[in-house]
Amino acid sequence: MDIGYARVSTAKQDVARQLDALTAAGVASEHIYVDKKSGATRDRPGLHQALHQARPGDVIVVHTLDRLGRTVRDTLNLFHELRERGVGIRTLADPLGIDTSNPDGPMAQLAVIMLALFAEMERTYATERASHARTVAAAHGRHTGRPSTVDPDKLEHALMLRDKGVPIREIVAKTGLARTTLYRHLPPRSPTPS
Repeated sequence: MDIGYARVSTAKQDVARQLDALTAAGVASEHIYVDKKSGATRDRPGLHQALHQARPGDVIVVHTLDRLGRTVRDTLNLFHELRERGVGIRTLADPLGIDTSNPDGPMAQLAVIMLALFAEMERTYATERASHARTVAAAHGRHTGRPSTVDPDKLEHALMLRDKGVPIREIVAKTGLARTTLYRHLPPRSPTPS
């Protein structure tokens, strides 16, 4: 039996393309499991259900290999775990097609290793690119990431209180802002002249 598994990293991402590909490949919808969680963790309910469902002779079908895991170690561990159970893996859209239902095929093993390595490299590069973009934006005075949800009036009030010498714990009590929020958003105190 073919068992489908689809994954996106966040709840905002759309899994429809993967589901369409799995259905077009003949995987029955009641045998498709989905996660909206990072592949960096193995603690994914949909993956656990797919693995629990799999029996010897079954094949786990994924759109691309990186849907199973984002590190070479995790992907290879999963590959070997499934192979020992007699369960294959098939990908639908990888440049090197994988079908380990014939586990003795050396090309299937090589393709798994290469694609897992490429997926991990891409994750590393994406992290480096994002870090570089944040650094460049900060150097130009731009904020990256989620927009602030802190009330500017409360921040202004907190700044006024701090400038009057009010201790931080009292500022927290009077503004309702968390201590970490105050430290993150208030500019550093100017050094007092000697």
